[in-house]
Amino acid sequence: MTDTSFSAEVTAKAADSGANASAQFRERMAAAAGRSGVVDTARVDHLASKVIKSINDIVLEEKVSYEEYNALKAWLIKVGEDGEWPLFLDVWLEHSVEEVASEHREGSKGTIEGPYYIPDAPDMGWNGTIPMRDDEPGTPLVFQGQVRAVDGRPLSGAKVELWHADDLGFYSQFAPGLPEWNLRGTWSANDDGRFEINTLRPAPYQIPTEGACGQLIAAAGWHAWRPAHLHFKVSAPGYELITTQLYFPGDPHNDDDIASAVKPELMLDPKENPAGEGFVTDYDFVLDPEK
Repeated sequence: MTDTSFSAEVTAKAADSGANASAQFRERMAAAAGRSGVVDTARVDHLASKVIKSINDIVLEEKVSYEEYNALKAWLIKVGEDGEWPLFLDVWLEHSVEEVASEHREGSKGTIEGPYYIPDAPDMGWNGTIPMRDDEPGTPLVFQGQVRAVDGRPLSGAKVELWHADDLGFYSQFAPGLPEWNLRGTWSANDDGRFEINTLRPAPYQIPTEGACGQLIAAAGWHAWRPAHLHFKVSAPGYELITTQLYFPGDPHNDDDIASAVKPELMLDPKENPAGEGFVTDYDFVLDPEK
């Protein structure tokens, strides 16, 4: 029987989360094999050559010593041993890749997916409560809105996937002590494209710091904090999927997010819920047609 106590949850280690993230990523890539295009050899040559040249230019310009070079080599090995490549890449590089991928869009803004997405979360209808423990800590939040096309048409049956960390900053399936689908769910928009989600307001959290990424953060004198956020994937047949995160005003790390993922368009406007405890917020998703 799985231990779902909070004491079990707080024993989570960066290496455990990293290994889980790496395993989940490998599974998703294997499942996608044959469905995604193969990168052109000439493109690989061009990009890899530029990366290698850029690193060598830094070595020459900054007069990197053998001590520094060996420290880098040891750290890169540890990133792999800790399974933290998904964390490292998603925190420090993905925001630029996302910007390139979505620069053509007219609809809602996206941002990074991060390393903790799991597909096929439970279906909650159009207005269900996200799966959670009976004693799940946190302030209730009603998140509601509409999915529509850029021309204004509501998108009936659009899929809204939500996942977020719990009040301690941990994600189910990546930390011990959490039920499999805790704070993960899928909603289907009604005939008017509307959805209503009952969840909890998440808390800010630090990315895992016991492993190689934490070593880099400490060595550079950075902080490891991410502002409180909700993760979404929103899709409908014939339209481009949006992957995004939504944030809460007043969070001290909105302006210095370690993952550089916050955008002004992604800020929520929560208000006290007149019909019950906690807060309510409205946010619409606007999808671009597939090209």
